[in-house]
Amino acid sequence: MLRLETIICTFSVLSIAARADFKARNCSEVREACLRKGFTFAHVPQQEIPGEHLRVCPQGNTCCTQEMEDTFGQQSKLDFENLLNETSHALRSTFVSKHQRFDEFFLDLLENTERSLNEMFVRTYGKPYMQNAEVFENLFSELKRYYTGGNVNLEEMLNDFWSRLLERMFTLLNSQYVITEDYLECISKYIDQLKPFGDVPRKLKAQITRAFIAARTFVQGLSVGREVAQRVSKLGGTDRGQSKSGGTDPPRPPPSLRACVGSPFICNCCKENLYVYINSLFIFSCQ
Repeated sequence: MLRLETIICTFSVLSIAARADFKARNCSEVREACLRKGFTFAHVPQQEIPGEHLRVCPQGNTCCTQEMEDTFGQQSKLDFENLLNETSHALRSTFVSKHQRFDEFFLDLLENTERSLNEMFVRTYGKPYMQNAEVFENLFSELKRYYTGGNVNLEEMLNDFWSRLLERMFTLLNSQYVITEDYLECISKYIDQLKPFGDVPRKLKAQITRAFIAARTFVQGLSVGREVAQRVSKLGGTDRGQSKSGGTDPPRPPPSLRACVGSPFICNCCKENLYVYINSLFIFSCQ
């Protein structure tokens, strides 16, 4: 970052003539400033020269040559990209770690719930449950597929689960009869009117839908944030834009080569906005 400030401030030194009269002035101060900052050029003018052909240096009388402007521009671009990459690396790491931690937590929670439910039903119902356990296995499989981004309609999937569960239970409780597929289909069609499970399906559907929509949105939001941070690290720009990203007027001749503000402003904005994005996702997940 100091290197980037150095380049921008060197441009400031080269703009002395833009604020002075048109009388040619000595460029020794500029030559010394470049040497102090580590720049060596084949030729630095003894006196100011016209700069109409320049894009970043002052286009009036100036001590800046085309070689100097090109060198400053290339170094400015390199420092700008390094600064963006350094800043976005921390953001990418934040998104990746939070995504991984939440993903592991939620998948473990889902797995533990399935295992606990299975153990309880095996103890309670024994063989009849074990013969129909695939109904619950499919339920958890579809919930996991939804969470991981699969094309699953939660409402339809849950309705189908209760219908199949009703069919299995009705068949088990009436094993002395021959139950046809048409009869089971008729029962399933009127499940809302019959309400064999009371109000449990409606309440459970509301809870599951809310929890899984929030979890999936949260984890996808972290993935999007990671991609944004990745793209920020690859941002580029024009030499002129990078050299003047501080939004200031053409730099004044600073005797002390004061520090200038440039690309760090851009990087800080990106960083602050993405951290706000992360916090917003956590607030959303808590609600």
